[in-house]
Amino acid sequence: MRILVTGATGVIGTETVDTLRAADAPRHVLVRTARRATDAGIVPWTLGGGPVPAGLGGHWDVIVHTAASTRWTMTRAEALAANVAPLRAVLALAGRDTHLVHVSTAYVAGERGTAATEFDGYRNGYEWSKAVCEEVVREEHPGPLTIVRPPLVVGRRHDGRIARFSGPYTLLHALVSGLAAVVVGDPDGFAEISPVDEVARAITDAALGAPPRASRTEIVAAGPASLRLATLIDVTCTALNTFRATRGAPPIARPPIVPLDTWTRFFLPLADRCLSPFQSEAVKLLAMFQSYTSMATPFTPTCPVRDPADAMTTAVHHWAARKPRLALAEPRPWTLLTHNPSPPQSP
Repeated sequence: MRILVTGATGVIGTETVDTLRAADAPRHVLVRTARRATDAGIVPWTLGGGPVPAGLGGHWDVIVHTAASTRWTMTRAEALAANVAPLRAVLALAGRDTHLVHVSTAYVAGERGTAATEFDGYRNGYEWSKAVCEEVVREEHPGPLTIVRPPLVVGRRHDGRIARFSGPYTLLHALVSGLAAVVVGDPDGFAEISPVDEVARAITDAALGAPPRASRTEIVAAGPASLRLATLIDVTCTALNTFRATRGAPPIARPPIVPLDTWTRFFLPLADRCLSPFQSEAVKLLAMFQSYTSMATPFTPTCPVRDPADAMTTAVHHWAARKPRLALAEPRPWTLLTHNPSPPQSP
């Protein structure tokens, strides 16, 4: 069996390659491609932005498409170029009997706004473009198709390892630096996370299993067992403080959770006026998490994630061990900018 993995150096791509190799390395020809070749075995290819390299020609039994830009700040045009155009480049490699395993995101089926927006109710260009990708791949791929939808991803369950600290790890940095003076969201809202190895296992099972006769969607999530936002913050702070205590550092304070409406009406206008530019940008970045960690309804999994609190604890400890200077930093409280009043006018 000849298998191609795109985005092979990304968070999910790296773990998927490792899992495929461990599952059945000797029997299959596994080819990796990524924008940059980090080792001699990777075929460099800018998906959608350059010709297909010679090494990627020929028939593929399975294509695992993990390559994607996950930036939440993309415009509509940027999202199309970053995610939809590369998918079409991948589709050009797939034959009628190629099993395409397309990695999407669970949030294409999440809560959507009703107001007309640039992204048709989706929260950002990433979500919107992944929804467009699902439409495109269903309409244009003539062969077997499996769509895998992961939630927010953290490190491996057993050791916390992950190829890159991104996404949820922004919260860890904010907590130890003091930038997360408050957490915006619903304390009882659901916050879906999954260890990266369980996402990779779902992808590998699909890739090495029998191709489906009809389009199949696999959802990696904890469902009703998902963490609530308040519990996620408790678990994270407890894990950070355990690490800090073993090294003689004082504990960090658990930030209060402020409901979105209260934050938008009262605190955000004050933050815009009085916080430093750096703090203000941090507030905006953290605000992107609010809807991801305050869902009213969890996803319905086909690949259930067990004990997400345990996975989060392991992920935090690994992050702290890899970045001890950050993990042991003394949080700096928010400082408000003072504006000198105008001097009184002479009569």
